[in-house]
Amino acid sequence: MRLLLDATAIPADLGGVGRYLDSLVPALVAAGVTVSVLAQPAAAARFAEHGADVLPDAAVPARRPARLAWEQYRLPGLARRIAPDVLHSPHYTQPLRWRGPLVVTVHDATFFSNPEWHTRLKAPFFRTATRLAVRRADVCVVASQATADQLYDRLGTSPDRLQVAHLGVDTALFRPPSPDAVAEVRAAVGLRPGEDYIAFLGTLEPRKNVPALIRGWQAASQQRSAPPALVLAGGAGWDTELQAVAAAVPAGLRLLRPGYLPLAQLPALLGGATVVAYPSLGEGFGLPVLEGMACGAPVLTTRRLSLPEVGGNAVAYCEPDADSIAAELARLLDDPQRRAELGRAGLARAAQFSWAASAAAHIEAYRRAMRRAAART
Repeated sequence: MRLLLDATAIPADLGGVGRYLDSLVPALVAAGVTVSVLAQPAAAARFAEHGADVLPDAAVPARRPARLAWEQYRLPGLARRIAPDVLHSPHYTQPLRWRGPLVVTVHDATFFSNPEWHTRLKAPFFRTATRLAVRRADVCVVASQATADQLYDRLGTSPDRLQVAHLGVDTALFRPPSPDAVAEVRAAVGLRPGEDYIAFLGTLEPRKNVPALIRGWQAASQQRSAPPALVLAGGAGWDTELQAVAAAVPAGLRLLRPGYLPLAQLPALLGGATVVAYPSLGEGFGLPVLEGMACGAPVLTTRRLSLPEVGGNAVAYCEPDADSIAAELARLLDDPQRRAELGRAGLARAAQFSWAASAAAHIEAYRRAMRRAAART
């Protein structure tokens, strides 16, 4: 099978979608797929290292509007010359003039269910892109059954047009860290030696529910003789409430915001935490929950959308309000035995989510797309 993967929408900073492709491509290559990739120049070398055939096209523009125009007017011609068995568009949008086998990844359906979590420009754009994807693509890949169910409910999508492919975790990278690695990341984010901390990882956007996390951490910590710090790691988002809530944290508590961290530092950040807290309002998958479990950390999250699909019985759960977050955090902080049990259960649960299994599900989507396309001719 020869796959053409249009990775030109993926930024070079290895955010969520970037991490998806960075792990999926080598797993596909290992499974015997010949992967040809179109990518931005900054990401091309990385895909080549993963065993993909990176196709040069100097005309790929970096700015989003121009890239979308390139996708519609330049990509179809390139694809026809390459003549792949299937074209995979991994981030909602697709070339409308391509008539061959097509797979599109739809990461999230909350643009329909909860548009308030997204920017005013982003929500309508991705609703339109998703409608086109489920109507035109031979198969849409989704990362969770929860997202598939939302697409059934919102758009009446036929189940045979969807392929659930859970994301995986690289256990060679995301594993319980060494004490030296934890000490290094502590220093990098501004923690004191030996200081306990609660870790959050993710873009600081409304759905991540970070203001409620801050309030819950404050309530659970302020009466303690040695309160844990709260470390908010991740890129700056558009949560307009966050600044005011952070500014109101009393002087006796330490809220650290190191921003975006290099990938190599994330296992130590997660694995060294007393608790990894991810009280999201809803996700298409929830990769930080999986990565926290893989690093042996006790994880606290919510039962919203895909999160229990990822965490199963290996994580602690709370409601997304500050009072519930505070109560469950306090229980975990007071119970080291429970934290150790969750750490062990999380390691076992995380081992069930491999990139090889994700690649196998993607390959099934490609085969189904090829069969559907053949039936059209």
